[in-house]
Amino acid sequence: MDYFTELMNNPGITKAMWPATVETLQMVFISSVVSVVLGLLIGILLHTTDKTGLAPVRWLNVILSGIIVNITRSIPFAILMVALIPFSALVVGTSLGPIAASVSLTIGTVPFFARLVETALRDVSSGKIDAALVMGSTKMQVIRKVMVPEALPGIVSAITTTVVTIIGYSAMAGLVGGGGLGRLAYNYGYTRYEIEIMIITIIIIVIMVQVVQILGDWIARKVDHR
Repeated sequence: MDYFTELMNNPGITKAMWPATVETLQMVFISSVVSVVLGLLIGILLHTTDKTGLAPVRWLNVILSGIIVNITRSIPFAILMVALIPFSALVVGTSLGPIAASVSLTIGTVPFFARLVETALRDVSSGKIDAALVMGSTKMQVIRKVMVPEALPGIVSAITTTVVTIIGYSAMAGLVGGGGLGRLAYNYGYTRYEIEIMIITIIIIVIMVQVVQILGDWIARKVDHR
C-alpha cells in the first residue's frame, strides 16, 4: 500500500496517467459515436433488405451481410488494426495518436454493432409491423415509428456492449501508436516491468467499463415499456 501511495505521488507517473486516460476517452467517444450512427443504419438495412424483411433486396443484403459484415467481423482486431494503419494515415493524415486509432476502432466495431441492431429488430413483433402497414404507414414510417422504438431496449443494450468492446479494443490500439492507457501500460508496465502501473491502468479501464455498463443497463430499463 505504501508503495502504491508513493507511486501515485510520483509527479511523473500522475502526469502521464491523466493524458493517457483522456486519450482513451477520446478514442472511445469518437469511435462509439461513429459506430452507433453507421452501425444503426447498416443494421436497419440488414434487417429490412432480408428476404423476410420489410423491403427485400437480395443483392444488397448479400453485400452487406455476407461480404462487409461477416468478413470484417472474421478478422481479429489486432490484425485488422495493423492492416488499417495506411488507411488511417490516408483518412486523418497520421497513423499515430487517438484520432488515427479511432479509424481502426470504428471499422472494427461498426459490423459488430450492426449485427446486434439487426438481432434487436428481429425481436419486434411482426404483428405490430403488419398493423402499421394496414393503417397506411409508409415503410419509412414503420421503421421510424414502430421498429426502432420497439427495439430500443435491445439497441441500447447493443450500444452498451459495443462501447465496452471499444474500451477493450482501445487498450490494444495503444500498442501500435494509438496512445492512451494501452500505451502507458506497455511503456511502463511491460517495457519497464513496473507491474503497479499495469494494475493501475487495469483499474481505470475496469471503472470505465463498469460506469458504461451500469449507465447502459439503467437507460435500457427506462426505455423498456413492455
